[in-house]
Amino acid sequence: MSKKLMIFLFLLFGVNHVKSQDLGEITIGIKHSIHSNILDENREYWVSLPESYNGIESSYQSYPVLILLDGNAHFRSITGMVNYMSSGYNGNRKIPEMIVVAIQNVDRARDFTPDKIVTVRENNFGGGDNFLRFLEEELFPVLDQEYRTAPYRILYGHSLGGLLATHAYMKEQTLFNSFIAVDPSFGSWDAETMDKKLEALTEKSFNRYYYIATANWGKRNIRNRDRHVRLFESLNSKVADEYPGKLEYFENENHGSVPVIAFHNGISSIFEGYGISYRDIESQEQLNEHFQSISKRLSWNVKPPEYLVNQLGYKFLRGNENDKSKALSFFILNTENYPKSYNAFDSLGEAYESLGDQEKAMENYKKSLLLNADNEHAEMKIKNFSQSK
Repeated sequence: MSKKLMIFLFLLFGVNHVKSQDLGEITIGIKHSIHSNILDENREYWVSLPESYNGIESSYQSYPVLILLDGNAHFRSITGMVNYMSSGYNGNRKIPEMIVVAIQNVDRARDFTPDKIVTVRENNFGGGDNFLRFLEEELFPVLDQEYRTAPYRILYGHSLGGLLATHAYMKEQTLFNSFIAVDPSFGSWDAETMDKKLEALTEKSFNRYYYIATANWGKRNIRNRDRHVRLFESLNSKVADEYPGKLEYFENENHGSVPVIAFHNGISSIFEGYGISYRDIESQEQLNEHFQSISKRLSWNVKPPEYLVNQLGYKFLRGNENDKSKALSFFILNTENYPKSYNAFDSLGEAYESLGDQEKAMENYKKSLLLNADNEHAEMKIKNFSQSK
């Protein structure tokens, strides 16, 4: 081998022989376990927190809770989707940030079937109500104690999980507020059974939001799809006003492929209008009416998000004198809705400073500093005001 060739090979393989460096792990959740006295067994659940959860600017904030059935199958895909749809990447905030809790299976046939069914082979169907009791009476109190949860809970279920989600929606009493039932397995709900369930329905169900997705299985699943349509049309017929729910048929998806796209559409349907742009709001009255409409649909007080109102405030603060007076009302609204937010008071201080009211500006900068002693901006403003006197 020539000397030149040896040097070339050395440089080629020597330069490229570089070890990568581990910089740490990317963690999307934490595994937990709880003993259920109701089910007489230990149950594992996985929790994913919003990106903002541990930030000081969000330390006052509480978050809705999304419960995933068949958690091992859906945790990774849905936590990623929730994060992208709520964290503001590329301006995408279609839904609020939320805590995602994925329940791992032990016996899904037992846990997800609400009715006892006689079959040729022995089965243990019919434990659905016990499983819901485990969620509401044992798991929810632990979640509420350990995390900053808001009193709004969404139940997501696919297949038999969708059957349980539908059953929970139709119960008179439940701690869930919205439901996403993806291609639910209604094999045990013939016309007679469904009619009995519909007759037992109370008005309380119509204070909850129900999204049902049905997939295209071709000839193999026409009966199940027809039952989806029959249920939804029956529910819709019982409401004089607009029914708080949606049925969606996915022509190009089957039972196995539909969960991800159905979740996206379902959660978007629940929070329709939440991601409105500040560019589309021209007055505080319009803003209030918009979120009152969402609150009515969800039977839950949905406040305009702090980031949105802040954007509106600065939008008008950069305008003419008339716009600047509008800006002040938005910043004040944020401090009323989020009295523990240091950023809301900091922004209100800036608004008063821009309008020439130094006394009010100083007052709000001090409030901001009380909420966050590390707020360097407020500290600097107070110092500057003190030196200028």
